[in-house]
Amino acid sequence: MGLGTSVALVTDGRFSGATQGACVGHVTPEAFLGGPIAFVEEGDTIAIDIPAGKIDLTVSPDVIEQRKKNWRVPEHTGLKKGSLLERYRRLVGPDTRGATFE
Repeated sequence: MGLGTSVALVTDGRFSGATQGACVGHVTPEAFLGGPIAFVEEGDTIAIDIPAGKIDLTVSPDVIEQRKKNWRVPEHTGLKKGSLLERYRRLVGPDTRGATFE
């Protein structure tokens, strides 16, 4: 998309080999668990302070609280019961615990 020099990638997921520019990955807690990344909306600004090791969603606490009230755990659709991906989603814990089988 050509945004690698002007926009940072912030994700709770993994990176592909094609990722370019500033990147912050494996953000925890994950969006699926209701982590702060779940409440980011288009147009929001995220401040990245590398020396302090911090990233902050620069939205007022009131706005974040309202977004939390409206948030629901996303449903997993399209995963065939018993498939490898369905079992992985159901059995593997978050990055903070090593993304290992629980």
